[in-house]
Formats: sequence, C-alpha cells, structure tokens
Amino acid sequence: MKTTVLISRLILGFLYLVFGLDYFLHFIPYQPLHVGVTGAFVAGLKGVSYFYPMIKTIQVLAGLSLLLNRYPAFAAVVVFPISLNVLLFHTVLVPSGWYMGFLLMIPNLLLGWGYWKYYKGMFTKAPVV
Repeated sequence: MKTTVLISRLILGFLYLVFGLDYFLHFIPYQPLHVGVTGAFVAGLKGVSYFYPMIKTIQVLAGLSLLLNRYPAFAAVVVFPISLNVLLFHTVLVPSGWYMGFLLMIPNLLLGWGYWKYYKGMFTKAPVV
C-alpha cells in the first residue's frame, strides 16, 4: 500500500503541478478547439475572470503539497472535485480525451483509499459538537 500511495501521490502531484503552471507560463504548445456545448462551457468558465486563476492556483499548490508530501491527504481531498470534473468533461463533452480524466481520477481514488484513516471522520452520520 505504501508504494501505491507513493506512486499515486507523485503522479497526481506532477500532473497538477505541470498543468497548473502551464496556465500561467504557457509552456505546453497546444490549441484546444472547443466548439458547440463544450466551447460554451469553456467560454463561460473563462468569462468569469477569477475562476481559472483560482483553480490553477489550487492545482499548483496541491501539486506541490503532494510532491513534497506535506499535507497530502488534505491536498488529495481538495483536488478530488477537480479530478471528477476533468473526468466528466473528458468522458461526456470531449470523449476523445477520456484517458486524461482517468489519469487523474485513478490516483486520486487510490490516495483516498490509502489515506482513509484520515478521512473516515468526515463521514460521521451525525457528528456531535
């Protein structure tokens, strides 16, 4: 399990760090051409001026956290909704990129399994304050 968590943490951290930094530094040469519903979705997200910078900053910080093994359980929870959205985007709206969603979701789920002892308190049915 330790090896699985280590590999998953490094893969997820690397992917989020690289793609988060690419938003700010533009070092990956690609031109996504989204049309129709997909284009409207992306345009809507980019039209809200704070959304992309916020998400990409979270990705960079979580990627560093995972790579440096500092608060990795917290970082994995923080990026889980992003991983889920990437999976849904790339399986529902742009099916040709399905592998990217799975490349993020599988290590994220494996980290959830590996860090379960840190998460089980969040699943208390009726917490007492």
